[in-house]
Amino acid sequence: MTELTLRAPAAGLAAWRREFIALMTIGIPMGLTQLVQFSINTVDVLMIGRLGPEALAGASLGLVIFYAMFLLGFGPAMAVSPMVSQALGADADDTDDVRRSVRMGLWAIGIAAPVLSIPFFFTEEIAAALGQPEGPAALAEPYVLALAPGLPFILGVMALRNFLAAIERTRAPLVFIIATTALNAFLNWLLIFGNWGFPQMELVGAGIASAISHATGFAILVAYINIEKTAAKFEIFKNFFKPYWSRLFEVAQLAWPIGLTMIFEAMLFNAAVIVMGRIGVDEMASYQVALNVAALAFMLPLGLSMAGATRVGLKQGAGDRAGVRRAALISILSCIGAIMLFAVPMLLAPKFIAGLYLNANLASNAAVIGLVASFLPIAAAFAFFDATQVAANQALRGLKDVRAPMVMTFIAYWVIGFPVSAWLGLLTPIGAVGVWYGLLAGLAAAAIMLGARLWWITREDALLLSPS
Repeated sequence: MTELTLRAPAAGLAAWRREFIALMTIGIPMGLTQLVQFSINTVDVLMIGRLGPEALAGASLGLVIFYAMFLLGFGPAMAVSPMVSQALGADADDTDDVRRSVRMGLWAIGIAAPVLSIPFFFTEEIAAALGQPEGPAALAEPYVLALAPGLPFILGVMALRNFLAAIERTRAPLVFIIATTALNAFLNWLLIFGNWGFPQMELVGAGIASAISHATGFAILVAYINIEKTAAKFEIFKNFFKPYWSRLFEVAQLAWPIGLTMIFEAMLFNAAVIVMGRIGVDEMASYQVALNVAALAFMLPLGLSMAGATRVGLKQGAGDRAGVRRAALISILSCIGAIMLFAVPMLLAPKFIAGLYLNANLASNAAVIGLVASFLPIAAAFAFFDATQVAANQALRGLKDVRAPMVMTFIAYWVIGFPVSAWLGLLTPIGAVGVWYGLLAGLAAAAIMLGARLWWITREDALLLSPS
């Protein structure tokens, strides 16, 4: 009896240790890949920042429009993860089921991308209707149109990465994305500034460079999946145009709540650009810099949380209820730890970070740098909630629980977060800083609600099932 009693805790600890190792095995490459992929945008912002505050504000405004459409298309890419992981959890040799999910995920992206690109042709009009300054609005539209051809490719990359994560092939995508990020930086150098005899295209050049980089990354992943031994057995691209209509419908059923959830979350941050634009151009430019820093900090926990969704899906498919909760909790704790690596420097050295984006020796940049330095400590403060909410939300997706989280994120970000941001930013003396306090309120609300939802449906007496 004593021996059994002593062995039980050890066995329990071993299960937690195995789960942590399994998460890190796929999560660290996924997190680094997400971080490097996002750095394509960071490189754009760093280089565009050298053109001055108005160009930076124009890029910021254009990205609001671009990412609204990107996030609507994000649903099919993310739907691939729970469908593939649950299928493999139930039967690791079921290549047919996996192929149908990945293929129809790519089909859904291909169908959606042209439709999602239509608003890009009206970017300047949309910006004007939102009361944005004329200069940045005029710069935003050509930038977004240059970015547009890359939309289906960046979404396709996400779908293929989720497939590779489910079969534990995450290191190669990291190498590929490092290469395409280097390509983007080089093309930026050529096209933004007109080096080596290329035309000086400024923001349009940045958009073209990013689109080419995304297309290149997708082509490399397709080639890799066709030749890598484990991935190739799924024959994802063989008879690619053969339809599976019921599976396409299933992708759509998961995709639209995921897409709206992403819209509710990310557009809170992008809508804050609109509030900042009503305050001033310097405020909008400084917000874009601080938001880029905060988003960069978010990428590593985002990648880890996507790995967590895969682990939760595998455990769910295998019918391991205790494993589901274990995978979810380890994912949340790992994401919090990862974001703190970025939050601490944001808190301790905000002015130094601001100086990386803008030339501190120019008097015209002094106001923007000062504003960035005031925003970053608040962004560091909400990092804990940001990591918690994304890990909980991804774990729920791993369970195919997508509709209740959609409602919760709407409440957190648009009933709480945005009204507080708009009120503090436009109607109180604290102005631009108040916008960030509203973001903090929204993220805290999301972390509490999504965490409670995850706890509730994974408790011992719950039925882990079905999309709600």
